[in-house]
Amino acid sequence: MTPFLRRQRALADFTLAALARRKGKNIALIAVYSVVVFVLASAMFFTASLRFETTTVLEGAPEITVQKITLGRQDLIDGSVADEIAAIRGVTEAHPRLWGYYYDRINGANYTVMVPDDPEMMPDPGQIAIGEGIPRARGLEWAGAPVFLSRYEGDLKKFDVAKTFSRDSALMTSDLMLMNEADFRDFFDIPEGRYTDVVARVRNPNEVATIVQKGSNALPQMRFVTRADIARTYQKLFDWREGLLTALAFAGILAFVIFAAEKASGLSAEEAREIGILKAVGWNTRDVIAMKMWEGGLISLAAFLIGTVAGFAHVFFFGAPLFAPILQGWAVIYPDFPLSPHVDGLQLLTLALLTTLPYIAATVVPIWRTASADPDAVMR
Repeated sequence: MTPFLRRQRALADFTLAALARRKGKNIALIAVYSVVVFVLASAMFFTASLRFETTTVLEGAPEITVQKITLGRQDLIDGSVADEIAAIRGVTEAHPRLWGYYYDRINGANYTVMVPDDPEMMPDPGQIAIGEGIPRARGLEWAGAPVFLSRYEGDLKKFDVAKTFSRDSALMTSDLMLMNEADFRDFFDIPEGRYTDVVARVRNPNEVATIVQKGSNALPQMRFVTRADIARTYQKLFDWREGLLTALAFAGILAFVIFAAEKASGLSAEEAREIGILKAVGWNTRDVIAMKMWEGGLISLAAFLIGTVAGFAHVFFFGAPLFAPILQGWAVIYPDFPLSPHVDGLQLLTLALLTTLPYIAATVVPIWRTASADPDAVMR
């Protein structure tokens, strides 16, 4: 072992012994510190997991969505537009879709109602397939209970539930309701040949921008939305919500840093006497600062590990009950699905730098002032 490593080992041993002598105060300090790390770690883990789930879901989405805009709002589109989009070179498939939203006055929830593209998922006339959140929001006592939908006062339509989607797909299907095309057109009064939008798939993803440019020139009254546009919208939404919680966590970090600096600048008589004795027996200022940096590093490391592990368990084992309403959004129907752990090294490094460096930096300068003083003055 080199002299440098022996010196650092001796400093670490001495620091551990010094921490053990003030066990109660240090345990309280680590507990408060861990709570601050826990809040920030929970926000980062939860948002990163939502980003990962959303990116995974969007991988199967069509590259281009075409909408008709009338008076600044989306309008019904003619089915013939799909043929015009399909004729653009590079487009492999284009087809119109039927989907919309239904407001349930019983519980104030909004359902996404769609006609599925896959014939195997198409319900029979008079039947629907629903997500697990709909019977949960309505308080249906058994899974096979029929669903009654009302479009206006005095209107009531009955649908038998053919299928309820599992909790594993709740991120996509929690508020989803699949209908037969004939039932959809009758329920929403949509004429034949009219659709909500048109989706297109392209052969080469690198040609999406070129295809959008060609489509916009041929159909100037249409709006072309790419899968990348949708992904950016979700990223901005998650960034905003994570930023809201992170701002609160940083307020806690700032308060903790101020507390740490105040604690370090106002050393107890025992700590000041200890530094004075160390200087008297031959320790120089650099040794005292190194010892205190070891102390700050060990406290920061302990708090970081406790807060990070607690944040991981809070998000991925317990579903983040403290922060989920803020990060998911405000709605009647929340998707009830297990989050997949998604943590990378850069994320952990960022979390470590944000939580450990401020504390260490806040303690070094006050300690340096004390360590630079005359040992006799410090002990007195």
